[in-house]
Amino acid sequence: MRILSGVQPSGELHLGNYFGAIQQHLELQDQGDAFYFIADYHALTTVQDAPRLRELVRDVAATYLALGLDPTKATFFRQSDVPEVHELTWMLNCVTGMGELERATSYKDKVANGITPSVGLFTYPALMASDILIYRSNLVPVGKDQVQHVEICRDMAQRFNHAFSCEVLIKPEHRLSKTPKVPGVDGQKMSKSYGNTIPIFASGKKLQKAIGKIVTDSKNPKLEALDPETCNAFAIFELFADDEEREAMAKQYREDRTFLGYGVIKKRIKELMDEAFGPARERKEALLKPGSELDDVLAEGGKKARAIARETIDLCREATGLTGPGS
Repeated sequence: MRILSGVQPSGELHLGNYFGAIQQHLELQDQGDAFYFIADYHALTTVQDAPRLRELVRDVAATYLALGLDPTKATFFRQSDVPEVHELTWMLNCVTGMGELERATSYKDKVANGITPSVGLFTYPALMASDILIYRSNLVPVGKDQVQHVEICRDMAQRFNHAFSCEVLIKPEHRLSKTPKVPGVDGQKMSKSYGNTIPIFASGKKLQKAIGKIVTDSKNPKLEALDPETCNAFAIFELFADDEEREAMAKQYREDRTFLGYGVIKKRIKELMDEAFGPARERKEALLKPGSELDDVLAEGGKKARAIARETIDLCREATGLTGPGS
């Protein structure tokens, strides 16, 4: 089973990235032939500053390795080290209707939130499909908002195979994480696009400030019960807490009139994040220093990924008539 997923280097990685994707990626590296890439082509829709993009790519790479990605188990690479994805993207564009891209909910959501759309943002599903199909992937771990894109990918593969009377492209299946939607500090889906994130490796005052922005209601716990089911701070807290602590905190919300309120749970979120990510912070800092294995890992991963992509492109070129026997 080949597993494929990617992450955009469009900003500091946050809890939504970790619980929605990275955590699952780390688990799956022991369960199949895992391919994970840093989606720097996709990032160009939002990051158009060359030094910044290079910095973000390295930051993403260091984050994954620090959190436990093992390059002897998983192929880890930069998307841009495999330019063949663009050739396949064009082939897929040629068998995909405009209406299908117009119905992509991720695109519509970004436009609704005031993001000015580019052609790149509009055709994002085609490039994502190419990323998946070019490595002949079977399983794609994604967040809930990306499920439709995997479905579009399956449709594109089927149309390509039908149009060119072949069975070159494999239709993948999606897999959701245990926490497919992580709330941001404002209660919406946590996303760099919405500016509502808590960075994975924030620490000290920066982390305290980010957690302090979690939106809560104005209830006074001395006068009325709080509701853990509707509390944004509790939703973030329970990502880290074990069952015993989660139940104890929920009981305080509902029954303890001496409970000091949302400041208590925000303080606990910071403590839990320090416990969960503290050791990995140090590892990440070491990986970002000159002379670490970071660049070698990405280079080796890129070579392996590109060799497989080349095989798929050769099959697609033959199927479409761009090349073939004797050409």
